[in-house]
Amino acid sequence: MMRRKTSNMTQYKSPLLNLLHSRGHVHQCTAMEALDARTSRDVITGYMGFDATADSLHVGNMAGIMLLRRLQQTGHKPIVLMGGGTTKIGDPSGKDATRQVLSDDTINANIASIKTVFKNLLTFGDGKSDAVMVNNADWLDGLGYIPFLREVGRHFTINRMLTFDSVKLRLEREQPLTFLEFNYMIMQGYDFVELHKRYGCTLQMGGSDQWGNIINGVELGRRMRDVELFGLTTPLITTSSGAKMGKTAAGAVWLKPERLSPYDYWQYWRNTEDADVGRFLRLFTDVPLGEVAKLEQLKDAEINEAKKILAFETTKLAHGAVAAQHAADTARETFEGGGKGGDLPSYVLPVSGSVAVTDVVVALGFAASKGEAKRLIEQGGLKLNDRAITAVTATVTSGDLDSDGVARLSVGKKKHGLVRNA
Repeated sequence: MMRRKTSNMTQYKSPLLNLLHSRGHVHQCTAMEALDARTSRDVITGYMGFDATADSLHVGNMAGIMLLRRLQQTGHKPIVLMGGGTTKIGDPSGKDATRQVLSDDTINANIASIKTVFKNLLTFGDGKSDAVMVNNADWLDGLGYIPFLREVGRHFTINRMLTFDSVKLRLEREQPLTFLEFNYMIMQGYDFVELHKRYGCTLQMGGSDQWGNIINGVELGRRMRDVELFGLTTPLITTSSGAKMGKTAAGAVWLKPERLSPYDYWQYWRNTEDADVGRFLRLFTDVPLGEVAKLEQLKDAEINEAKKILAFETTKLAHGAVAAQHAADTARETFEGGGKGGDLPSYVLPVSGSVAVTDVVVALGFAASKGEAKRLIEQGGLKLNDRAITAVTATVTSGDLDSDGVARLSVGKKKHGLVRNA
């Protein structure tokens, strides 16, 4: 029987479920007691799917990635499923618009780029609990349309499909839903069946918005192969103020350093709201729970030390210990020593020796447009070498650079960038 809530059990037989529960990862599970029995008795294989709509994953994906990491930490085998096939359709969950259709070359390039995101998060190999990366284009691209509808489509009713949030919410908002997107849940359900057939996979994990799609896969496994499959979701992660996790004024918080520097990633976590520090330490780091309990009790200025630990540990997972330490050192020099850390984003002064401040602000990613940059100046939020900029027509010139050929541009107290000589 399907459940929409986690079990009332406070202690599980399974180290996996104990770990997931204690660190706040569990939102829903299809059959908690049966999954507890299975994972306490056997090494299981579980998967999480990621579509290749960009060349990097982002912080919003970290809740799911950490589920795979916890699976491996407790001796089970994770599968990273790349949606080389499903990306051609587009997941309608939480979307009001049809996704852009990407070419096969773009999708494959994105997958190749995304692979590098996992190098510090999972151990890949041929061992019993080593992770593997799989592309669902391997089976979806070769499907014959009519045979697929006869074999798989007959297990899905339109009546039921219309009740799932990914479809219902789009229709309630009177936004178009293409027939292509409508097929996404069938494809995802089939992925689970195919992964069971090929790899013995019995657990699908995902965000809470994937609950309906996950249930489809569990039921399809029972109908097509007469097997018991399991689904587990993690909560939708929002900040204490209600903001969606992973979004900033400058855009998505990407996991690849080419998209977002390790320093900016570190700074994102350093700016966590006080009330979220303990929860995020549990969810997104491996810091022992006893230490987390002590850190989240810190108050006022002392909570900043816990935020620095959160920033270091999350950056270490995404970018490695060396990059995390560089980011921490840069932050310390910048904020505590008044220096100009080498990991700060920088802008090279043009040959003319002068550039509009608004151009620099946009180039550094501190504002999305010149208009937004001008508003920052008008609100008194911009400083050059710790002196307030008051004119929207202000420029940065070679005369503003110090003996090292560097000037520091600051937005508020937490964002800093450099202007350098070529």
